Amino acid sequence: MFQDSAGSITAQNSSLYNVEGWSEGYVRINDAGHAVMLPRRREGEEIDLMELVEEAKDRGLRFPLLVRCHDLLRDRVRRLNESFARAITECGYKNKYRGVFPIKVNQLCEVVEEIVDAGLPYHFGIEAGSKPELIAALAVHSDPESLVVGNGYKDDEFIRAALIGIKLGKKVILVVEKLEEFHQILAVAKQVGVKPMIGARVRLLSKGAGKWATSGGENAKFGLSTADLVSMSDTLHAEGMPDALVLLHYHVGSQVPDIQTISRATREAARFYAKLKKMGHALGYLDVGGGLGVDYDGSRTSFDSSRNYSLHEYTRDIVYNIMEICDSEQVEHPVIVSESGRFIVAPHSVLIIEAFGSIEKQSHTGTISASPEDPKLVSDMLEIMAGLNEKRRLENLHDAQQIRDQAQSMFDLGLLDLRSKAKIDTLYWQIAAAIVKLHAGMKQVPEEVRELEVALADQLLCNFSVFQSLLDHWALGQLFPVMPIHRLNEVPERSGTLVDITCDSDGKMAKFIDFQDVKETLPVHTVRPGEPYYLGIFLSGAYQDIMGDLHNLFGRVNEMHVFLDEDEDAGYYIEEVLPGNTIDQVLTLTQWDTKELARRIKSQADAALKGDRLKPNEAMRLADEYEKMFQSYTYLDFNARRPNGSMSSPSTTTDKA
Repeated sequence: MFQDSAGSITAQNSSLYNVEGWSEGYVRINDAGHAVMLPRRREGEEIDLMELVEEAKDRGLRFPLLVRCHDLLRDRVRRLNESFARAITECGYKNKYRGVFPIKVNQLCEVVEEIVDAGLPYHFGIEAGSKPELIAALAVHSDPESLVVGNGYKDDEFIRAALIGIKLGKKVILVVEKLEEFHQILAVAKQVGVKPMIGARVRLLSKGAGKWATSGGENAKFGLSTADLVSMSDTLHAEGMPDALVLLHYHVGSQVPDIQTISRATREAARFYAKLKKMGHALGYLDVGGGLGVDYDGSRTSFDSSRNYSLHEYTRDIVYNIMEICDSEQVEHPVIVSESGRFIVAPHSVLIIEAFGSIEKQSHTGTISASPEDPKLVSDMLEIMAGLNEKRRLENLHDAQQIRDQAQSMFDLGLLDLRSKAKIDTLYWQIAAAIVKLHAGMKQVPEEVRELEVALADQLLCNFSVFQSLLDHWALGQLFPVMPIHRLNEVPERSGTLVDITCDSDGKMAKFIDFQDVKETLPVHTVRPGEPYYLGIFLSGAYQDIMGDLHNLFGRVNEMHVFLDEDEDAGYYIEEVLPGNTIDQVLTLTQWDTKELARRIKSQADAALKGDRLKPNEAMRLADEYEKMFQSYTYLDFNARRPNGSMSSPSTTTDKA
């Protein structure tokens, strides 16, 4: 009976957090109430996140902890390439697909190398948008059939690096972002003695919608106008090298939620491609850029954090629209290139954070009575509490709000003592909670009651930094799926927001995914004193690793890289553990000399010793303990206190399993 009940609760929680909607089969809740990853979406190939938490603790790792599932990266590369192949076959398209991974989405070496290796059977290449990215891309790229696409503004050294790649037998295409850059490429190519492979980014009238819409359209910061394209074409013909123009590129925007936007842009770009082809250029590639969205909230809508199309619909729309335009213009079908970085990397990692406490409006639940010394307001509030009923619930709320306002005015004037004010505040929140319960299940809940529900939510104190690990959430309001990774066989009886450990009021998560709208609170369990409560922030593998800042000097977090392996008892193994930043590292990054800091503390300890404020052993121990802290993890460590009261330092060595 208990198992049936527990199973029912896990199913309810799966629905509550809409796991099936946003996870695409990569995450589920098991019978133990734990969140598990399925990197290849196959039954029996599961990675229990709570098992990884226990393993991390055994290894001395502290939280937050980023878990990367490399098999999931490989699965995403496979799915993208096979979807395009299927669409090409279904539509009768007369060419192929050659995708590239834009490494700006996640430049971490192991991530890029895994994607490149997974893409070898499909001749899947790399896109670089800066000089450092191109330098890395040229070295990791090894397949002469796949592309290296160079986007972004360029200097002579950027161009020379690309031409070196061509000399090494690589297909390196330099995409022109402005007309002056085109002439620069021709000049450097003549100096080096290499015929360049040139692409042109065209500015379309079509542009995306949502948070990244301004990255496309005719006012975008990158790309050529129609007049620029004609000028470039004329110059290439005059130089006797019209065949140097091999690719047309466009970008409609990142995280495009609406398939109609993609279809319009594809048709417009295909028309540009066909017209340029007819002008005598050896164009062979049409690069549709990025834009393939991730359904962060699982609603399958045109909302900013969703998408209203499937992967198959996306690939089929692109293939069909290019084919139709090219057929109408009677030009050959181009090789299709896409730069779908977010789609590939977003689901592969989950950030595990630890809630170490909560701030609750209803933390005082004892019986309250009025004393003779209390003002009448206390007994008035008790009377409202005793008379709460469904018919007068809004009236009860308004009366309680009026009393609380009166109490605040009296307190401001010095006419109300602290003990009486505490009683009134406590009674108010108890009444508010009861009124919210009286509205539970109603189709139309008054706005003031909704606001009250949000105000009653707990604030979970979480050991992480929004600015380091989820910058898009803070800066752009990007939503990420969040849920507990354990206790999911229990009903989450509370609601809350997540606040981080930075000293910034914006360091919080107070917007969460919902099937119909954005929720301002997250269903959570009661945080039990002395017992860690772990939450997972999913689909965080795109951009967040690189874009995080050092607010409050909270650095990069600990990482655990996991691979499936059927020969292992658990079905997987931890291939590598990468330590997050130490205090020494983040201080050095901000120009602090830690040796000098230690010297100053030693000097201060010596002064305290000479002034008889410290004994010799104590002075030496304090200076030594201070210096050892440089090797500590930058985040809070609730498990590091040794029995003698001093603090231990977590291991910071790379751990190869």
